Amino acid sequence: MRTDARRHHDPRVRGFASDNYAGAHPEVLAAIALANGGHQVAYGEDDYTGHLQRVMHSHFGPTAEAFPVFNGTGANVVALQALTDRWGAVICAESAHINVDEGGAPERMGGIKLLTVPTPDGKLTPELIDRQAYGWDDEHRAMPQVVSITQNTELGTVYTPDEIRAICDHAHERGMKVHLDGARIANAAASLDVPMRTFTNTVGVDVLSFGGTKNGALFGEAVVVLNPDAVRAMKHLRKLSMQLASKMRFVSVQLEALLAKDLWLRNARHANAMAQRLAEGVRAIDGVEILYPVQANAVFARLPHAVSERLQRRFRFYFWDESAGDVRWMCAFDTREDDVDAFLQALKEEMAR
Repeated sequence: MRTDARRHHDPRVRGFASDNYAGAHPEVLAAIALANGGHQVAYGEDDYTGHLQRVMHSHFGPTAEAFPVFNGTGANVVALQALTDRWGAVICAESAHINVDEGGAPERMGGIKLLTVPTPDGKLTPELIDRQAYGWDDEHRAMPQVVSITQNTELGTVYTPDEIRAICDHAHERGMKVHLDGARIANAAASLDVPMRTFTNTVGVDVLSFGGTKNGALFGEAVVVLNPDAVRAMKHLRKLSMQLASKMRFVSVQLEALLAKDLWLRNARHANAMAQRLAEGVRAIDGVEILYPVQANAVFARLPHAVSERLQRRFRFYFWDESAGDVRWMCAFDTREDDVDAFLQALKEEMAR
């Protein structure tokens, strides 16, 4: 019996829950179609993955090596395993994605102890790192070996290159390595208006988890090794962690489509601009408080709980801290000005009730 595929959703519907809700950018879909047809060697020996390496060199220098993976959790777990011994630990912000939103994968799948630090804005500093950077010779304590930071952070804030340089210098002086979770690295670069290398390999980051899905890819991220001396057995760890794609060309060609020209930057600039438009509108509404600086594509706000519940029936978004009434609103590469304006109008109406 023949069944035809058909659309099961209304493509006009937009929400502000996550940039993961957005579809794939048309240019990315076109690249996947371009890579289809014929036979290519499996498991990363294809022409597209080979060309991706040259594209990565143009962004991160000639020593950068990309290892495409399926998703962001996989990228982070593989990267952190490559940087740590079995007795090692990773220092991160308490709000870090690896601590809060990965279902315990670094601990359960990677066997990595996370040493967390509370931060006021999602950003680590050398002083905050030192709250956990001790006890290297104490066999009763997991050994701090890596500092992991997120750019931009889970609270929507952005590290400056100088801030990351200070972290890298501080970590390296203490014999630790630095991992950067770049799930939204494009949004950070767009916000800072600098090349991605300016706050990664140039300032001392050893390994990067490069994000594509939140910026227009269908699926797929990459572990980008910036300092080859910092890691070991990357290809074996990727396979062991179930992140080795057999038809890797379809991951690599998406990242190439984003990075070969300026699609990555266009998408990020647009998402950031929509977040600024949203924040400007929110500031004009009495009773709604913006919690953190809006520096990328996220707006965190506090408003009456009942208002948020009513508003959620009209637009999808998530509570960040439900007990406090804190919410998160995310913009994506395909968020339109009309979407933002419609949301602001709905927010005004619900606040007035």
